[in-house]
Amino acid sequence: MKELVFPRLLVPTVERVPDNLAVIAEYDDGTSYEATFAQHLDRVLRLKRALAEGLGLGPQDRFAVIADNSHRYLELWHAALFGAGVINPLNARLAVPELDYILNDSQVETIFVDSTYAPVVEKLRDTTALRTVVLMDDGDGAHDLRYEDLLAAHAPADHAEPDEDAIAVLMYTGGTSGKPKGVQLTHRAEALTVYRMDFAYRYFGVDDVFLMNTPMFHVAGCLGLMGMPAAGSRVVILPRFDPGTALAAIEKHKVTRLGVVSMMLAMVMAHPDFTPEKVASVRAIAYGGSPMPDDLMRRLGEAFPHSELFQIYGMTEMAAVLTALTPADHRAGGGRTRSAGRALPGVRLRICDPVSGQVTPTGEVGEIVVQSGAAMTGYWNLPEETAQVLRDGWYYTGDMGRLDDEGYLYVTDRLKDMIVTGGENVYSIEVENALSTHPAVAQVAVIGVPSSTWGEAVHAVVMVRPGEEVTEQELIDHVRAKIAAYKAPKSVELRTDPLPMSAAAKILKRELRAAYSAP
Repeated sequence: MKELVFPRLLVPTVERVPDNLAVIAEYDDGTSYEATFAQHLDRVLRLKRALAEGLGLGPQDRFAVIADNSHRYLELWHAALFGAGVINPLNARLAVPELDYILNDSQVETIFVDSTYAPVVEKLRDTTALRTVVLMDDGDGAHDLRYEDLLAAHAPADHAEPDEDAIAVLMYTGGTSGKPKGVQLTHRAEALTVYRMDFAYRYFGVDDVFLMNTPMFHVAGCLGLMGMPAAGSRVVILPRFDPGTALAAIEKHKVTRLGVVSMMLAMVMAHPDFTPEKVASVRAIAYGGSPMPDDLMRRLGEAFPHSELFQIYGMTEMAAVLTALTPADHRAGGGRTRSAGRALPGVRLRICDPVSGQVTPTGEVGEIVVQSGAAMTGYWNLPEETAQVLRDGWYYTGDMGRLDDEGYLYVTDRLKDMIVTGGENVYSIEVENALSTHPAVAQVAVIGVPSSTWGEAVHAVVMVRPGEEVTEQELIDHVRAKIAAYKAPKSVELRTDPLPMSAAAKILKRELRAAYSAP
């Protein structure tokens, strides 16, 4: 029997600690929600039956979700992982045209939405295949059904397990072509992610309290969505990240574990109400996106003296986790704190020459190539793009890096010009396409530059068309009107001279980056 499915992890935990508190959710209107493990599983199984009998969804039918974090969003994730359907969590920060593209590409007919994003969905009904809108909360917004009514009308389903090779998640990620790509992840991939997180973090369990800082539409949320519930840990859910609210929740609920990007830690420590005493309960902090800046690492050690640090490197196509930099690595200090750690069990790493495809000698930079049982099955309806990155059982990441003689991975660049800013992936071509539609732009290149706040900041270098005038802010606003605001440049350099070009008439971004590289 194939056992790499989420029910094999969650159900035994519920049977062991049914009356332990599993979920606490606090909302902007001052209301809150609590559920034990037994109550949470009951609602998940009711939702599983409701999706099948009330909405007519089969195990491989897709349903979308666009909402802030909530206990209901967690239930939708778990219902999908129990085989009720394929969850398509939409990035709530995307612009309407981007969401329109994703919904048309995935041909989703059922969407779950909260009242915050109900107006957005209403704009999408006439241009997509949407037939059924389920309103998740008690607020206002156009809808066909309400979430709680749907649950109340159905008895719990049984514990029947999904096929581990079946698709559980369709998660869209940015593309180098400027269009999002739907990553298909199996039940096996998601279960393997839980096991690897457990190995990386080693000892989370029933005494732990985890604060859900990252959005539930993001692959970085996997620890709170799956790992902590499977271990019997309590999950505290806030609708979205806010440093003051997060700080208050840590103190109130005695949070022991955090999953963050570096930017979040910097914002919490900069909050006027911050004191080390308020975060004294935190024993472990997992961060990802990029290595932590040295100054932030120093301040973190002073503010969280009792916390162990973990760094995780991964990507959506690999179900989130590939390598880990452990607490022991952090304590040892030195140059290895700039690495992404070593491969987790079951993960193999290679560094290959991006031209020849040959494995490079130890220490030399090349493309990071990985093998894992948690790899995506492919991009939704994109066989050619899938074939480009999945070859002979290996995934070609597009990231550049090197391995040292003990297997530590150092990510040095991004072959596909992806920028990781505040934990979000931004592909430069998307921003360049948006900027190039402004009449004053003759040439444009978008790069990532070092930032103590964001890890990397999106920076645009623009050659202004002769006879035209434009300001930095005008260009930033122009981009924000076309794509998600977080993808917009944080800064713009205006030039009157042409940008550096190669013999093949391509802009030499390495020369532009050199001006911002550390000496």
